[in-house]
Formats: sequence, C-alpha cells, structure tokens
Amino acid sequence: MVNLKGEHIYLRALEPEDLDFVYRIENDTTLWELSDTQTPYSRFLIKQYLENAQQDIFEAKQLRLAICDTSDNTIGLIDVFEFDVKNKRAGIGILIQDEENRNRGYGKEALELLVNYCFQTLHLHQVYANISESNSASLKLFKNNGFGIIGLKKDWSFDGEKYTNEYILQRINA
Repeated sequence: MVNLKGEHIYLRALEPEDLDFVYRIENDTTLWELSDTQTPYSRFLIKQYLENAQQDIFEAKQLRLAICDTSDNTIGLIDVFEFDVKNKRAGIGILIQDEENRNRGYGKEALELLVNYCFQTLHLHQVYANISESNSASLKLFKNNGFGIIGLKKDWSFDGEKYTNEYILQRINA
C-alpha cells in the first residue's frame, strides 16, 4: 500500500469542510488560465461536487486530493484527471495556493506521493501534465520528478490578449 504521507505534507480526500478553500481557488481569476476555467463557480456547485467527491476514481475518472502540511493546514490541491483504465494513463495537475507556501518543497513532495500512488496502487503505465510554456516553476517541478517534455502545443491557450504555447510532459513507469 502506498503511503500518502510525506515528511512535510500529506494528501487526503476532500472533506465538506474544504468548501471555502476550493471556492477560493476555483474563483481566483489569476488561476483560471491554469485550468482553462472561464466562469466562476457557485458555492452550491462546489458543495455538490464535494458531496459527490467520494465517488471512486474508476467511476469518476478523476481524483482530487487536498495537500496538507504537518499542522493540518490545507495548502493546495493535486488532481488525477482523464483517468484511462484501458490505456493505463492519467493526467496530473497541482496547485499550491498561497505564494508563501511555494518553493518550500511541498509541491515536490506532493507530486512524488501522487506519482507513486498512480504507479503502485492504480497500476498506471504513464502519467502526463499539460503546462504553459511560461510556467517555469511547474515545468521545473515536473522535470525534476522525472517527467520529460514530449511536445509543444503552439498557440494552445488564448488569455484574452494573446495565444500561449503549452508543453505536454510525460513520465512512463519503467
């Protein structure tokens, strides 16, 4: 069994008490380009999502976990998405919400825990991430965790003023 607890953080399932945290993240317009969000989410919709978050990854084809520090503060979210059982692959996304918690190793530890979970428990063959060309911190995080750039999607996202490129990174379980 894979442990979802590291030295400085642990990953856990979302709880109803996470409503305000998830609401803030989903409605922070500065983060919308990371998730291709274009409209705000209501508390009602997020509450419904949290109520259904107990759905098995094999049913929902996705899994969202809270990243918590050793003081039990929720500091971010990490996702498995586009879970494909047949081809044994899934996408991964991560967000550390507050600037003061970034560059402290929390994202690195969370990504390592989740990748191990994907390979050892879900028995995936590969995981991948889609990262904006301008997101140097995320590119560094994933590259340092064994992900390699396998392609560049040109003019992939439009931010309202200009198009931006997006890398696709992949890690294959050897």
